Amino acid sequence: MNTSVVEVSGEKVKAMWDKRLIEIFCDVCIKEILKENRPGTHFTKDRWMKIMSNFKNETCKAYSQRQLKNKWDALKK
Repeated sequence: MNTSVVEVSGEKVKAMWDKRLIEIFCDVCIKEILKENRPGTHFTKDRWMKIMSNFKNETCKAYSQRQLKNKWDALKK
């Protein structure tokens, strides 16, 4: 299981990634790409907010933009 750490209110909170969460996250990102909501090679701040919202709606996990972006960058490698 992969993790990333983000400080929330001075407290470090780990994002725990399992296969199901990674698949949901990839699906959410792919939907944004297919809607042509990614100018160039990066998502805008507004798109990351939408990705965060959609991810939370599907998983009930409120991961931060930084956690999601870190995962996206790691998955691209």
